[in-house]
Amino acid sequence: MATEIVEIKIGGKSFEYPVTVGTYDEKGIDISKLLAQTGYVTFDIGYKNTGATKSAITFLDGDKGILEYCGYPIDQLAEKSNFLEVCYLLLHGELPTKSQFDEFEANVQRYYELPTEVVAVLKSLPKDMHPMGILSVMLNTLCGCYPNDLEPSASEATHWENVYRVLGHMPAMVAYIYRKKAGLSFLKPRKKADYCENFIYMMTGKVNKTIAKAMHTLLILHADHEQNCSTSTVRIIGSSGSNLFASVAGGNNALWGPLHGGANQEVIEMLEEIKTLGRTPEEHIAMVKDKSSNVRLMGFGHRVYKNFDPRAKIIKRFADVVLKDLNISDPVLDIAKSLEKTALEDSYFVDRKLFPNVDFYSGIIYRALGIPVDMFTVMFSFGRMPGWVSQWRELRASKEPIGRPRQIYTGAKKRKYVTYRGR
Repeated sequence: MATEIVEIKIGGKSFEYPVTVGTYDEKGIDISKLLAQTGYVTFDIGYKNTGATKSAITFLDGDKGILEYCGYPIDQLAEKSNFLEVCYLLLHGELPTKSQFDEFEANVQRYYELPTEVVAVLKSLPKDMHPMGILSVMLNTLCGCYPNDLEPSASEATHWENVYRVLGHMPAMVAYIYRKKAGLSFLKPRKKADYCENFIYMMTGKVNKTIAKAMHTLLILHADHEQNCSTSTVRIIGSSGSNLFASVAGGNNALWGPLHGGANQEVIEMLEEIKTLGRTPEEHIAMVKDKSSNVRLMGFGHRVYKNFDPRAKIIKRFADVVLKDLNISDPVLDIAKSLEKTALEDSYFVDRKLFPNVDFYSGIIYRALGIPVDMFTVMFSFGRMPGWVSQWRELRASKEPIGRPRQIYTGAKKRKYVTYRGR
């Protein structure tokens, strides 16, 4: 079968470029020789139409509401798998056998306890520092804890050890940030415990299997999401030869931005505002529909998914289970349920396919668990870590060149320096 060719005409000359085809027939024009052959670059602000890499990790189709990790639909993984198994899948491209999983879990469990240096740095940081800033400091501190294992030329075994380290340390880092902000002492990990049960224990001092199961699901739903802002950041940092800890710290900083990882925080802030102002859900919906009001409905619709967010249907079930299990009585959560019901029965939102997304429900669960709003994005980083690590490893394995986007210069032309008066 002949390869599809795209012809570009510039100044009376024709140039041909091959089309790269993905597993599901996605197509990209390979313009890697465009600059050398024509002197032109493509212009695509935000890279919305630019494929910067080939990846075998995650496939999503926003129009059809499809999300798959290595070919496995997200609903199957959320129902049948656990978070560490999904970590293995993203890293290896295949689900583990029983013996492979046991070995992987044991390797991660070896690093449940944080290095004393990381704990010391955490204690020294200002209590009022944002949790995402604290997490970035802790991730970068890992570079100092394992200084001999950071070189790009390090062995494959060493690189895998760093994978186990960052995945193993994450529960303690997130739990300790929570406890520091709450003024609580740090708890030692339960070294042979299930990954999420250990996390819930280190955060709350209690073991709750229902909540741990919901946490497994939440983390699975956030584990990877193709070439988003933070993932692309990890890959471009890694392309310079930077080590794993520094690369994922960069991804964490990218996720910190309110346009990326702060959506579930905005949901709770919206619900708090509705409560404070004494609005009913119906009144808020009416204001959202009135464009002159500038009132927004947070947690509905998605930048990528044009119909529905496949993750939202899954996490909604667990939101109901968690609220029932905890016997929560919270007027803000009552507003959330009423708001959801009102919006889903309104043709304005149904016709525009503005359905609740994963951020709407994850924010509700985090609030029910007593996690502060400013910790929500840290929980997002917790879930996204295996995706960042897998993308970093894939980039290195593919020996991709250093990332170096081009630009169109729009500044002043060459000019002569003139000394100003009095100089």
